[in-house]
Amino acid sequence: MTVSMRVMSAGDGYKYFLRSIAAADGERSLSTPLTRYYAAKGTPPGRWIGSGVRELGNGRIAAGDEVTEPQLQLLIGMGRDPVNGAPLGRAYPTYGGTDATSMDAASDGGREERVPASHGVVDGADTSRRRAVAGYDFTFSIPKSASVLWGISDARTQAIIARAHHTAIAVVLAFMEREVAATRTGATAVDGAVAQVDVAGLIAMAFDHFDSRAGDPHLHTHVVISNKVQTVLDGKWRSLDGRPMHAAVVALSELHETLFADQLTRYLGCSWEPRTRGSDRNPAWAIVGVPDSLVAEFSTRARHIDVETDRLIAEFIAAHGRRPSAVTIMKLRAQATLATRPAKEVHSLAELTASWRNRAQRVLGEDATTWSRKAVARGRATPLHAEDVSLETIAALAASVVRAVGERRATWRHWNLVAEAARQTMEYRFAAAFDREAVVGRVVDAAEHASLRLTPPELASSPITFRRSDGASVFRPRHTVVYTSTDLIDAEARLLERAGDRSGPQLRTAKLRRVAVNTRPRHPLTDDQIAALTAIVTSGRVVDVLVGPAGAGKTTAMSALRRAWEAEYGADSVVGLAPSAAAAHVLAEDLGIATENLAKWWQDHTVHGTAFRHGQLVIIDEASLAGTLQLDRVTALAASVGAKVLLVGDYAQLQSVDAGGAFALLVHNRSDAPELGDVHRFSEEWEKRASLELRDGKPDAIDRYLAHDRVRDGSTDEMADAAYRAWRADARAGRSTVLISDSNEAVATLNMRARMDGILDGRVDAIHEAGLHDGTAAAVGDTIITRRNDRRLRSARSWVRNGDRWTVIAVHHSGKLEVRRHGQRRGTAVVLPHEYVKQHVELGYAVTSHRAQGLTTDTAHVVVAPGMTRENLYVAMTRGRESNRAYVAVDRPDVAHVESHPGESEE
Repeated sequence: MTVSMRVMSAGDGYKYFLRSIAAADGERSLSTPLTRYYAAKGTPPGRWIGSGVRELGNGRIAAGDEVTEPQLQLLIGMGRDPVNGAPLGRAYPTYGGTDATSMDAASDGGREERVPASHGVVDGADTSRRRAVAGYDFTFSIPKSASVLWGISDARTQAIIARAHHTAIAVVLAFMEREVAATRTGATAVDGAVAQVDVAGLIAMAFDHFDSRAGDPHLHTHVVISNKVQTVLDGKWRSLDGRPMHAAVVALSELHETLFADQLTRYLGCSWEPRTRGSDRNPAWAIVGVPDSLVAEFSTRARHIDVETDRLIAEFIAAHGRRPSAVTIMKLRAQATLATRPAKEVHSLAELTASWRNRAQRVLGEDATTWSRKAVARGRATPLHAEDVSLETIAALAASVVRAVGERRATWRHWNLVAEAARQTMEYRFAAAFDREAVVGRVVDAAEHASLRLTPPELASSPITFRRSDGASVFRPRHTVVYTSTDLIDAEARLLERAGDRSGPQLRTAKLRRVAVNTRPRHPLTDDQIAALTAIVTSGRVVDVLVGPAGAGKTTAMSALRRAWEAEYGADSVVGLAPSAAAAHVLAEDLGIATENLAKWWQDHTVHGTAFRHGQLVIIDEASLAGTLQLDRVTALAASVGAKVLLVGDYAQLQSVDAGGAFALLVHNRSDAPELGDVHRFSEEWEKRASLELRDGKPDAIDRYLAHDRVRDGSTDEMADAAYRAWRADARAGRSTVLISDSNEAVATLNMRARMDGILDGRVDAIHEAGLHDGTAAAVGDTIITRRNDRRLRSARSWVRNGDRWTVIAVHHSGKLEVRRHGQRRGTAVVLPHEYVKQHVELGYAVTSHRAQGLTTDTAHVVVAPGMTRENLYVAMTRGRESNRAYVAVDRPDVAHVESHPGESEE
């Protein structure tokens, strides 16, 4: 995304911007272009933006004025007017505890979070405290190809690109003021009425930054939006409603990218094209003419690490009079990698640009500035006006938007449609921002009209005094109407009908018991497994379900069912399907049957006519992850030939990334859904009960984990460190263990740390490395994960799947990796080609909850951040047989899930 957001707490959080963003000499005019900062160290001072600025200090601050440290301290640190210090609504109150005032004090004028006292003790100190949200840090970045072009161009082109960037930010901020920003007032008790009302504008500060932490060109701007806003209704100061700020981030990101592309085309005449970025990632739009090789040059830290390693080797030679050994070089390289990660060094733009141009020249084979002039002079696209886009085109785009959103979601809202509409209109270039906004708005309106509205309409009798400027009731938050599609509703109806159809194949109970039980004398089925299987084989339902919590023995039950079914209907009468290739592979290994992932099976059906046959049992494992439309298509085929489909999964675990929810629907529509209730995975009896309570969302579950010392809390960094150390200790002790976080950024950081420790320990040979798609590298001994299915890359009877984990056993000079399945000391190796490695391979030490679902290990260590859902926590905390531990970060508020005190208005 080109726009990301993080929440800022009240107190000293503003100093971050002075330290790492607003590092400037403070003597430059904010009206001058960035290119005027060539000789000065650091980045430009922050500047005030937003229409709400005019309300500060009786008009003594204007948009474009410089932001000073005392102003930041007053506004962000204390919630006061940055000019005269007057309180802007209620002040942040003072609480006891660990530095609650300066770091995380809360305010009725700011959304707050309360950490329960029983969960807030770290090393004997009570860290329980409320935390006020002082603002929102929106980071606006331009596409990588544009940053690269900006970094190596002449001063005139740099100024033009920066102007396009700032113009796009201004348009998005104005859009936010109209469509996103709001506040709440009124009682918040259960039966009280809370009104969402308009605000006079946003108070924001913009801090420009030139480079990434790796020193690559990365033009981006931190827009810090104050949580203090003035209402249009009565002029009182209140706090922003955080919910729409969170909900709109993706849509704002897509809009910003399209607006920037329009501006740059308008100014420079460049064209844009989509480029693939590997599995599970949307294509990235790039400037035509800026080659991938140049983008790659500025997207990896490898060269910086090489330079630092050479410097450390030179120091070693000077100190010891000899060249270091290979083992010492590996350790020096690990040290170099860590040394290149700290806070950014302060350089002038002149120093940075000179370095970037030299690096680009080596890639391009010619002067970088000369090349850049030619790159932006490749033609000029004809911009469109809103009236140039026909009604037929609007209707077609709207239909495409609804289809795209409907494939991924069972329900959607306004901002989902805005994001997709902006994404699908990226190929068009518009003459002005209002032209693009008008077209996107028309597409969204048409998409909403084409969607099926689930939210009841408002009462027409609502008094005019209780309506916002858009005519909607103040008691219904803006843009919160929920939609779905008739396609999904129809698909769900067909699935329910098939689940009620009892004309499917059956088994005699006697045969089930004789074949399934008597053939497993050492491990007989439990009573609940027998009862569940009996219900399935005798129901005659065309579509049936089997529900089982994590560790309840679903695999054992399915294995017994397979043998019994084949005894009645013959060999190969049981086939397996799963939402992913990795899950299908696990099912095949566990049951010994032919399996395939749903998408590939459907492709084979449409292309080659693959089909089911009468009497077959089709087991779809991890069914909660299967999309509703997928299940509808597959079960329709099974029903047409007299086969039976069994959906196996757990509605309380993670759901489909596509439009899902059908598995839960089928389970909850029945009072007799077969369910396994006895958990077998955990060695501790109490953990069986705790896992079931966590599955059901019962608070008592947390108390059980706390009572058995399975939960720690502290700052984000402390918890990531504690989880990592515990995971590393288990791994070194030979235990099967997994390290889980729901943050992709945290997973990447943990992976890098694990790799560095491997190098220092000598388990990873980092002398020869291969670059991966996210800028990291892998060497012999590293654990990696493949992110794309490729049936051409085979290992014995299997092939390379998305989500498979591997150990690197050789690195070829061409960049190929020779790998073996993780955890196996023997077995057939697979050679991953250089292009596959560069696009579809990541380090695989730490994983997300989605990657962890289906794993069974000895131990699990889970980094829990604010906003982690119950489903994700349940999956993560049920992977380990011996123990599962949570490391909870409590230093960052979760604004999307907190409310003010009941009965209090915010003013």
